[in-house]
Amino acid sequence: MTSTPPKRLVVAVNPAASFGRRRGVGADAAGRLRAAGHDVVELEAPDYAMLRSRARDALATADALIVVGGDGMVNLGVGLVAETGMPLGIVPSGTGNDTARSLGLPHDDPGAAIERLLVALQREPRSIDAARVSHAAGTRWYACMLSAGFDAIVNERANRMSWPKGPRRYTIALLVELARLRPIRYRLELDGVASERAAVLVSVGNGVSLGGGMKATPDAVLDDGLLDVLVVEPLSRSSFLRIFPRVFAGTHVTDRRVSIERARRIRIDAADVVAYADGERIAPLPIEIECVPGALRVLV
Repeated sequence: MTSTPPKRLVVAVNPAASFGRRRGVGADAAGRLRAAGHDVVELEAPDYAMLRSRARDALATADALIVVGGDGMVNLGVGLVAETGMPLGIVPSGTGNDTARSLGLPHDDPGAAIERLLVALQREPRSIDAARVSHAAGTRWYACMLSAGFDAIVNERANRMSWPKGPRRYTIALLVELARLRPIRYRLELDGVASERAAVLVSVGNGVSLGGGMKATPDAVLDDGLLDVLVVEPLSRSSFLRIFPRVFAGTHVTDRRVSIERARRIRIDAADVVAYADGERIAPLPIEIECVPGALRVLV
């Protein structure tokens, strides 16, 4: 039993979690939470839209939302609980798990993550910032990283491909877009200061990494009230391939063609670019991003 009163927990499981090597993580998490004395509502659905709807209804009588999956599930959770005061717990079981990495959670060991969650439920949640994205069709939230450049273009191509399945699809999309690499003309506005820049990559980090540990904004802080804006100036394909591996260590920031600025409000516009956040498709540019301090309470 817990040393604090039992809680009513909504556990939302990635719709794709019935496949692959981590298909039992959701049931394991729910079982361990019940064994600890909590009242658990376990939710599964065939797709994200239905899962989101079911979770929204269940949260009316809940004390916390627990998401089981990767960054896409974290994104779903953030969209449901940002600015509500409802705590969010994370059991990472995806391929990237970049939000978990930024929070210092076990990102490659679901069992250890469940143990950490059980301890966190006995403590006060941590308050961190979240980023609110406004676009032509509405508003979205994200916790870790937004991309609006080369990596987002690769994501967009991969999502349009019906073959092959799995990670190979992204590898092929990467090679196709690398062959077509060219600068994008951006119109940026950081806290009211406007500029036009040619770049191959623009990312806006609340957390540190994207793509499973690529430290795009290595010095980002989750609760400083600011977002880190990464801009990579035009590069040849050979230069891009030399810099790219350095992103995993965060040492790309020493290159003179790479810059990071901090801002609370950012506007990004460019032709034919779609923004992705936490690996999820957000909207075509233009978008406006605002860092909302303390908008998210997390169980860590």
